[in-house]
Amino acid sequence: MTINGWIQILVFVGIVVALVKPLGGYLTRVLNGERTILSVALGPLERGLYRIAGVNEREEQHWTTYAATMLFFNLAGFAMLYLIQRLQGELPFNPQGFGPVEATSAFNTAVSFMTNTNWQGYAGETTMSYLTQMAGLTVQNFVSAATGVAIAAALIRGFARASGKTVGNFWVDLTRVTLYVLLPVCIVGSLVLVWQGVPQNLNPYAVVTTVEGARQTIAQGPVASQMMIKHLGTNGGGFFNANAAHPFENPNALTNLIHMTSIFAIGAALTNVFGRMVGNEKKGWAIFIAMGVLFLAGVAVTCWAEAAGNPLLHAVGLEGGNMEGKETRFGVAVSALFAVVTTAASCGAVIAMHASFMPLGGMVAMLNMMLGEIIIGGVGAGFYGVILFVIVAIFVAGLMVGRTPEYLGKKIEAKEVKMAMLAVLCLPLAILGFTSVAVVIPAGLSSLAHAGPHGFSEALYAYTSGAANNGSAFAGLSANTPWYNITIGLAMLMGRFMVIVPALAIAGSLAAKKSVPASSGTLPTTGPLFVGLLVGVILVVGGLTFFPALALGPVVEHLAMLKGQMF
Repeated sequence: MTINGWIQILVFVGIVVALVKPLGGYLTRVLNGERTILSVALGPLERGLYRIAGVNEREEQHWTTYAATMLFFNLAGFAMLYLIQRLQGELPFNPQGFGPVEATSAFNTAVSFMTNTNWQGYAGETTMSYLTQMAGLTVQNFVSAATGVAIAAALIRGFARASGKTVGNFWVDLTRVTLYVLLPVCIVGSLVLVWQGVPQNLNPYAVVTTVEGARQTIAQGPVASQMMIKHLGTNGGGFFNANAAHPFENPNALTNLIHMTSIFAIGAALTNVFGRMVGNEKKGWAIFIAMGVLFLAGVAVTCWAEAAGNPLLHAVGLEGGNMEGKETRFGVAVSALFAVVTTAASCGAVIAMHASFMPLGGMVAMLNMMLGEIIIGGVGAGFYGVILFVIVAIFVAGLMVGRTPEYLGKKIEAKEVKMAMLAVLCLPLAILGFTSVAVVIPAGLSSLAHAGPHGFSEALYAYTSGAANNGSAFAGLSANTPWYNITIGLAMLMGRFMVIVPALAIAGSLAAKKSVPASSGTLPTTGPLFVGLLVGVILVVGGLTFFPALALGPVVEHLAMLKGQMF
């Protein structure tokens, strides 16, 4: 690991930290319906959309109504995207003449983009028409991201309000996040990407003659518009099969930095939104620091593992870091950083192949997702995910001192703890349940590219990525089969909605409670003690749940490598 590599990592971290407060302030004003710099231009459009939809922006919803509205909207999005894929052969903007997407693949993709996962078992440039990419996939990139922020806002209101019956209005939250945050940033960002060389057109694919005289088809299309929202919304679905490793998606170091910063920007800023809305920004910074500790630990381990390289190659005189599967334009450090960023933030975009990482490097990527995608996490999803762990941590602290747990003046009682644990336990149920079946039946084993622990890691990573709504691939697994399309689709649904609904139930329960003043026995939740407690609970819960599975995959692969055996 070079000094230059560490400098690049520190520059990225510095940019993210610098964005937290200003972006958090802007998001707070948007979610509260306050005037912003874009209100003059977009206010009339916002009000017009409400009139067309019959929405009263001043009418808020009980948490059950908020949840039902969210579920209905997502179901409609799933149906629309599924039909677009199945009918794309008859629809316009299809210059390549692609036919309908196979039924199970269309189901998997519709679930994937609706749940903000963007797992892709297909090659985009040879499967999806321009209309499907734009009206189907890109639209879901926007609304799935806005849904996540809306749920986070509802949960924050649960803490901020006292004796309330409502947690906001889903339609209003969805509209404001899309109109005032996602669209403006993506319009500007897409133009910057076009300036840097990312294509944005509706032209047929170009057929050229190479220097050797061979004929080559060069895919292009409306790429820039999808690239910006795929990173800003932590979606991760690539226009091309190679994802962000493709030079048309990621031409240079500047676009790579824009992509990484976009992935973290909103998720990090939501911690500041939380602090502002509950009236104490230190509360938000404490959560952000806990996320940062876990993130930096993951970066350190991954960079160390990849910079150290393979000891079996060192034994035959081939020194240096592990360059297999890396983005050679950016080197080991940035490739490792991107891997940690994308798996910590529920994005799934990749510039390096995670299956080619050293076993411990690949384990960090898996562990980031197994912890619930709460290290910054998906837009909105990362925040309400970490709040679930905050509730568990506060409950544990209350048990240790023999007091009723409290957080922000709200007593954490049986209902909140039960809902939090239901949400936390849905991930291991999906990940470990489906993996255990996949590695013993022919339909699951036939798709593995490798035997032994690495093959086990391929299946484990796939279900981890799906259930955690990440979408990145370990590579090696041939996932576009009926078995994996259906089961990973079900894992994505479990990982999304079995977390969202309990989170909204917690929001409704907390909003109805009265606030009680802090006393001498109240646990301080802004200092190092709370940060350490939160990090410890996250690691203990994740470690106890997933360590046996990791021991069968990357851990035993690492130990075998030290003994001279590779898989």
